[in-house]
Amino acid sequence: MGRTRVIDRDLLLDAAEVVVARDGAAKLTLESVAAQAGVSKASVVYDHKTKQALIGALVTRALERDNAFNHAAAEQLGDVDARVVRGRIVAAADPLPPQQRAVALTLCAALAQDVSLRQAMQANQAAVIDALQRDAAEPRNALLAYLALEGLKLLESLDFHTFPTAERDRLLREIGGLVDGMPPAPAQASAKRRR
Repeated sequence: MGRTRVIDRDLLLDAAEVVVARDGAAKLTLESVAAQAGVSKASVVYDHKTKQALIGALVTRALERDNAFNHAAAEQLGDVDARVVRGRIVAAADPLPPQQRAVALTLCAALAQDVSLRQAMQANQAAVIDALQRDAAEPRNALLAYLALEGLKLLESLDFHTFPTAERDRLLREIGGLVDGMPPAPAQASAKRRR
């Protein structure tokens, strides 16, 4: 008979996120997570045998949270064309808070170094892309909007660039226009030709 689970899975993952946001991935150890959670190292080892397993659990939870958040935003739109991608655009209205950015940056670094973690992300992205194209009357437009949206979010989550709020809001509206096949505003088109 196995040992009864006494530590909440989310407690350990919350503690791991705090450690990552505060100290970075290099300082993420089973010991540091145990200390942050106020539990024994054995309790962490019971659920996550290695640091990689712990990071894998963080990636899985991040994907689950992101998918649920985006799904809820899409559901609120009701029965509209391209609801999957439109829901993701609506959900992106609020950028990640600084602590979540730090966690996202660390998870991206972990994904770059671990093929099995990348496979989970690749499978998730393939499912999202498939869903948003099946959901849209114009699948290509939905895909282009999604690519633009993910580019914006990636710049932010990797802390490469942050747009001022008004510009970010405008970009999200314009990304929404891509779903409908709307061309960029004339000022933007002429600025593009000058380059």
